[in-house]
Amino acid sequence: MSGTALVMAVFSAFVVSVGDSARTFHAGVAGEAWGLSGMSLGLAAALLTAGSLADDLGHRRVLRYSAGVLAAASVAGAIAPSMEILVAARVLQGVAGGGILAGGLGSIGRTFASGPARTHATAIWGAAVGAGVTVGPLAAAGLGQAVGWRSAFWVEAAAAGALMTAVTRLTESRATATERRSLDLPGIATLGAAMALLTAALVETRHGWLATTTLLLLGGATLMLGAFAIAELRSRRPMLDPQLLAQPQFLASFSGALFTGLAVVGLMSYAPALMQQALHTSVLGSAAVLAAWSATSMVVALAASSLPARLPTRTRLLIGLALAGVGEARLTGLGTETSWTRLLPGLFITGLGTGTVNAALGSIAVESVPPGRGGMGSGANNTARYLGGAAGAALAVSIATAGGAHELINGWNTAALVAAGLCALGVAIVASCRQWRRDPRPALAAGTTPATTPRVAVPTPDASNAV
Repeated sequence: MSGTALVMAVFSAFVVSVGDSARTFHAGVAGEAWGLSGMSLGLAAALLTAGSLADDLGHRRVLRYSAGVLAAASVAGAIAPSMEILVAARVLQGVAGGGILAGGLGSIGRTFASGPARTHATAIWGAAVGAGVTVGPLAAAGLGQAVGWRSAFWVEAAAAGALMTAVTRLTESRATATERRSLDLPGIATLGAAMALLTAALVETRHGWLATTTLLLLGGATLMLGAFAIAELRSRRPMLDPQLLAQPQFLASFSGALFTGLAVVGLMSYAPALMQQALHTSVLGSAAVLAAWSATSMVVALAASSLPARLPTRTRLLIGLALAGVGEARLTGLGTETSWTRLLPGLFITGLGTGTVNAALGSIAVESVPPGRGGMGSGANNTARYLGGAAGAALAVSIATAGGAHELINGWNTAALVAAGLCALGVAIVASCRQWRRDPRPALAAGTTPATTPRVAVPTPDASNAV
């Protein structure tokens, strides 16, 4: 689980230093928006591919190579001479992080059979997400205050190098010869292009939703998403099998992850900048306040494994999204004289919801796909989360800064209210997925494992091998 914690630490560390880096390069609001969205964009573009590769080539191999790429990308971020290079490094960190996340959660699906053992393992995975999001901003803020914002990238490179060594202790697991798939290059290209265009469109909305550039970018993103759908329908071995979208459990998983990213990850990514610029907290102080959300999420995700088994996973997901929405609604109503303490109740409630959602999503991701495709389930789930995160961060920045620096508080109130509304929409969509099954076995496209294929036995590694 340390790989998941590391990726989330790298992902979240930048949210407290994005302002300093943007000022270093005189990048402005657009630079901040791209900096916050960069790693989410890389994660969203790479996770489905990484999930399929992990299933086919081996989870340990993909984890190791991805850790090496993460180390190299972190070094690039540390020495970046411009905001454009820094954003590119963040995108590459996301690509590498995709391999680590997909390989790690996919191995859970192969190692632990459905039941209490897997529920416990996925709860720990959810807690690792919260742990990384807690430690990352605090460490980056402390290092930035003492040495400078670039120092966090050097530490991330060293940690990724250590992960490469640790991964060698894992037991390798991969799909059988009949389960393996060829690489879906058209799907990779069209999804990546759609995400880049959508993020650019949301960044440009600060000039108006009906501005020519915004409309052209949104149109391009729509075309690319259509091209992605066509590519997946025509492919004999798609990285995201369209048939899965007809399965209520998979659709609930995908929707829950998408709205978690769009409504929660996006808003929380901008929260430290809001605290620094409008509430006048220090970089370290903003990281500590954000920990009220992330640390609560970590504790709740761990505790989720002890919830009664009779409580359906969809119900847990609905409760989590609803709590997150209530918490974000509580983050509204800030004024120019508001203290940072006013944010704490909302952050705690949002953390309760996020932790519940993280534990539920970890379980659904590996149970909503057929045996042997846990990496694809993990990849689809996390792709939805970070697709939403990239769009959500750009949306939060756009809404919050629409009125300029003097209207930042009012902009934040609007952004938090929009996020709460998105959580409510997520609840409605997940609630509509009523046909819930505990252990679904949807059939995939021709040439893949049929629904009746028994689970492949994989030796269970001991606790010392967990990464």
